[in-house]
Amino acid sequence: MIKDFKKRASHRSKIVQGQFNGLQKMIDNEAYCMDILTQSLAIQKSLASLNKLVLENHLRTHVTEMLADDEKDTQDKAITELLSLYELNNIRGK
Repeated sequence: MIKDFKKRASHRSKIVQGQFNGLQKMIDNEAYCMDILTQSLAIQKSLASLNKLVLENHLRTHVTEMLADDEKDTQDKAITELLSLYELNNIRGK
């Protein structure tokens, strides 16, 4: 990982961990449902922010290198990875 990205990702993951620990305490203490949901949604937003950061790092490092490679298989792998991630992100529950 790019040094700055690694530092920021580590910081964000620690924030998520703290938020999740808080959520667990809220559940254990039978907090008001709306408060639990609010905390859960905050965690989801934090994870989305972390995902964006990791994706940017991946694009700036691995994907850039893979697309610049002379081997078509390597270029195809980069495209396949991104398409798989897009599909995973857009899967809808039944």
